[in-house]
Amino acid sequence: MTRQHKHLGPLGIFDSGVGGLSVLREVRRQLPDEDLIYIADQAHVPYGSRSREEVFGFSDGIVRYLIKKQTKLVIIACNTASAVALKDLRKKYPSLPFVGMEPAVKPAAAETSTGVVGVLATPSTFEGELYASTVERFARGVKILQDTCPGLVKQIEKGEISSLETVQILQRALLPMLEEGVDEIVIGCTHYPFVIPLIKEIVGEGVDVIDPAPAVARQAERLLSKYDLHKEKLEEGKAFFYTTGETGDFERLLTDLLSLDTKAISLRWVEGDLQEN
Repeated sequence: MTRQHKHLGPLGIFDSGVGGLSVLREVRRQLPDEDLIYIADQAHVPYGSRSREEVFGFSDGIVRYLIKKQTKLVIIACNTASAVALKDLRKKYPSLPFVGMEPAVKPAAAETSTGVVGVLATPSTFEGELYASTVERFARGVKILQDTCPGLVKQIEKGEISSLETVQILQRALLPMLEEGVDEIVIGCTHYPFVIPLIKEIVGEGVDVIDPAPAVARQAERLLSKYDLHKEKLEEGKAFFYTTGETGDFERLLTDLLSLDTKAISLRWVEGDLQEN
């Protein structure tokens, strides 16, 4: 894999909504010098309930837009899009490094002492080949409990990360797992790290909660080093935020979730392509 314009472009990060901001937060912490572009496809959130064809089409359209922005690496900060589109996007754009999301079943299976692991993810992630192969390879002999937490993505998209309804969604998912002896909880959707404090309150101290974002940021750093794509350390990296939804709503969520006071740029879909409004 070779790149002609080393060091110039930003890292691209995308998700169906604000979930991928949990990954962006960690990337900024581990790679503070890099410029970032974040795209939230809020016109189509959530991806988890959409067809594979739709999810690939949206992901491909976003990647094409990021390529126009001279992006040097793309992080698919969405478990559904990773499960559905990552393999084909790598084939279609062989000169562009990609980092995808993979539910952290491997470390959870290695760490569990009770032999019971809980996974919180969307239906598309559970139905994907990536998840099935991860469980098959690394979780033999481990009891895997799954829950899709219906409605949780929408609550987080509204910024309701500690409301009564959010608490009830999580209790419905987690209390049966606790009864079965779970001691590792895998976060398999990038929206869900924003409610990790709430999850920890419900499950208590004896249960480990695994956020995949640090591992994703480390993989991005490894690829930047491998292909010599690191930006020269002249100044702190800048972050640019785009949404296909309402910019005002997105800006409020940037403040609520990341304590960022910044403007978002509006995008719209035109015949499968993204354009700035």
